[in-house]
Amino acid sequence: MLLNRMFAAVLLLAIAAPLTSTAAQAEDAIGVTPTEIKVGTTFPFSGPASVLGNVGKALIGYVNYINDRGGVNGRRINLIALDDAYTPSKSVELNRRLVESDEVAFLFSPLGTASISAVLKYANNRKVPHLFVVSGANKFTNGVEFPYTTTGLPSFEVEGKVYARYIKEKKPGARIAVLYQNDDMGKDLLKGVRSYLKDDFDKLVTARSYETTDPTVDSQIVTLKSTGAEAIFFGGSPKFAAQALRRIREINWNPLIVVNLAASTVAGALVPAGLENAKGVVSSTFFKDPMDPTWANDPDVVAYKAFLAKYIPGGDVAEQTYTVGYVQGEILAHVLQLCGEDLSRENILKQSLNIRSFSPSLVLPGISINTSAENHQAWTTLQLQQFNGTSYVPVGNLINAD
Repeated sequence: MLLNRMFAAVLLLAIAAPLTSTAAQAEDAIGVTPTEIKVGTTFPFSGPASVLGNVGKALIGYVNYINDRGGVNGRRINLIALDDAYTPSKSVELNRRLVESDEVAFLFSPLGTASISAVLKYANNRKVPHLFVVSGANKFTNGVEFPYTTTGLPSFEVEGKVYARYIKEKKPGARIAVLYQNDDMGKDLLKGVRSYLKDDFDKLVTARSYETTDPTVDSQIVTLKSTGAEAIFFGGSPKFAAQALRRIREINWNPLIVVNLAASTVAGALVPAGLENAKGVVSSTFFKDPMDPTWANDPDVVAYKAFLAKYIPGGDVAEQTYTVGYVQGEILAHVLQLCGEDLSRENILKQSLNIRSFSPSLVLPGISINTSAENHQAWTTLQLQQFNGTSYVPVGNLINAD
């Protein structure tokens, strides 16, 4: 019953077989037949960021959920999801296969900033829609240089600014340590901190980087503690966030701790770090936390839990990466609904940049997607939150990118 209610909007999409003329039009489009549309994606189902593969698992589950109800506009979605192991070279190889061999209609929701970067020019040169990539790197929002790409995470640079403001308000004048992943994600987050603090950055901040191939970040944490910092911002992936949180407590350092959204996952970062070690950690979000008692009776959250139980048996409700994948699935269905019977790559791109006031069911009230030729970002609003040892609790009001 709950699943049926949750899918009420999508049920409207499962219509009778299209007329002959429109069927012919759709059949001419790459990756489209009268009964299905092929969509390609890559996720790190294995490798150093494998916990982020849960986003892909939830997206696959949502597509199965859609298909069980007749698909979108009478077509099933054939989602081809491949494992790139968080390796850019492998991602390039797999995306070439998706485009040139599998002949997908478009690429949707690939995850991993470095891997997306490696594919960026290829997808745009081939004029393949490269939609709602799970990254907030600034270059992916450059609609002039990369017109076929849109993003599915808030801007990393904006994130960095939000965290810098929070730290400055809570610890005015304090020294700040920053540990960032040495890639576009980490650099954009650091850029946001620098942009907000301006001249104070050089006076107050000590930054150290790490590589995704490093075994640990223990030495960086020890070095950063020695600066006397009263706050630390971590900007990277869950595996290293867990290491950082654990090491901070092991050396009896008690700074204000802030971690980026991608590394805030409970199951992927906080549980491995030890929930007691993670207590008090501040991060951000744009969706409802299914573990927050505020949403216990929310129909959409109740329906989401029922979805997890059926389509991802054993899936941890506290794991936020599943929530991200679920929301990505809702976006996918919405874009296809907007396309109607014109599933050409040109129209798929056009409709992805023509989303107006769309709020997926698990997004916080007051937040919606509004894309355009000038705005290739799905999300431009954030909510700060703090971990209380069990779940995240909202902090303050919504913060707009402006």
